[in-house]
Amino acid sequence: MSTTQQSRVVVHSKLTAVSSRPVKAGATHNLTALDHAMGLHTLHVVFYYKHKLFGCFDLDPLRLSLSEALSLHPQVVGRMAHKPDGNWEVKCNDAGVRVFMARVATTLDEWLRSADGSEERLLTVWDDMPDDPSTWSPYRIQINEFEGGGAAIGVSCTHMHADPTCVTLLVKAWAETHRKQAIAHPLLVGESSALGGRPVDQDIIKTKSAAAYYEAKSVAAKTPLPEKKMSTATFKFSSAMIKQGLLQIHKTCPEANPFDLLAAVFWTSIARLKPQKSATKHSLSICTDFRKKLCSGWHYGNALHFSMLSVPDVEEAENANGLEHVAGAVQRHVWSQKEEEFWSGVDWFGSQKGEEGKFGAAFRMYGPELTCVSMEHMNEKEPMMYAALFDKDKKPAHVSYHVGNVEGEGLIMVMPASEGGLGRMVMVTLPEEELARLCEAQPILSLKPTMLLSGKQA
Repeated sequence: MSTTQQSRVVVHSKLTAVSSRPVKAGATHNLTALDHAMGLHTLHVVFYYKHKLFGCFDLDPLRLSLSEALSLHPQVVGRMAHKPDGNWEVKCNDAGVRVFMARVATTLDEWLRSADGSEERLLTVWDDMPDDPSTWSPYRIQINEFEGGGAAIGVSCTHMHADPTCVTLLVKAWAETHRKQAIAHPLLVGESSALGGRPVDQDIIKTKSAAAYYEAKSVAAKTPLPEKKMSTATFKFSSAMIKQGLLQIHKTCPEANPFDLLAAVFWTSIARLKPQKSATKHSLSICTDFRKKLCSGWHYGNALHFSMLSVPDVEEAENANGLEHVAGAVQRHVWSQKEEEFWSGVDWFGSQKGEEGKFGAAFRMYGPELTCVSMEHMNEKEPMMYAALFDKDKKPAHVSYHVGNVEGEGLIMVMPASEGGLGRMVMVTLPEEELARLCEAQPILSLKPTMLLSGKQA
């Protein structure tokens, strides 16, 4: 990244936001086995607003509402510590969340046209966990003000603490608190959600493919991958174009949804960028959220399920007939992941304890194979991320999600777009030279995307 790019985002002050009410003395939050497995990754989410959000944040009502929202989520303001068994817990000690204030030397519209994924990460300040995390904030919030009145709220955290849904609902809860509304999707912690304290079911582990996949994944992670410079681009697809694409594959995939279509389009396009291999099958790791399937509510923490789909000759899907084949395979695979498969994965992580009860070591969850994340579950009456309204009727203009420490073949994230309906955003992280070629792939261009945050003019 050039010095010129870096100078567009300047952090000018920092403070600590604390809860408006003290937490009960000695309260702790235990991280689950799945939370521990995500330890190599970080999460960075940016909410963009076209209007001015803040005055002087030190005295602003938004700081007061943040403190109120934090009082409802004491695990966010706590600090990481090791338990006697070696596992992580959060000491809910009201230590607070680090908040950084920054100015961006351009307008929001110009930023969305000209910034790239690596520059966007400057909107979400982050420091990796030190050896002694007792004073280290596992969450960071960065308030960015653009020229002309636009703003962006950047939230970073360890992936051990939260997944994309969790961070989205935290910001949404802050917005609802600010507007003095009831929290529509309250996050549940520990024993109040179905993932807390459940005994491991060895029978489910042995009979389902999820456990075998995670076992292979943990072994593969022990082999270092070649270092590659990764880049990210964002594609915005209108409802009209997604509808047109679905109609083209409707004959053989009448139940396909936007995720099935876009996963197939991007998977086939990326497969054609790879060197020809002797293997006849291409593999895609599909990541879905299982909160609605396993949890009694909106679980705080990680509720992600990874599964492997292999399809022969993916790169040969040059036309609608070939795309139907791949989209159909994606659709059938996602729907085949039932409750038993989700529990198989949860129980496998829980079974990886040493003699003293310490969970297994974290390993690369996003990779080494190409990974595709579905956020279809966040598209209810309106996309949840675009319901984070700090001012009435002024929803975010755009929301970005970045995962830290992505290695291997790359990452595709498919999420609702601000327009709602069938509109979708796709964020793609690939080796730099592959991403440049992907942006020119005809199957993607045929859906007439708008390019955002790709370093290119729209």
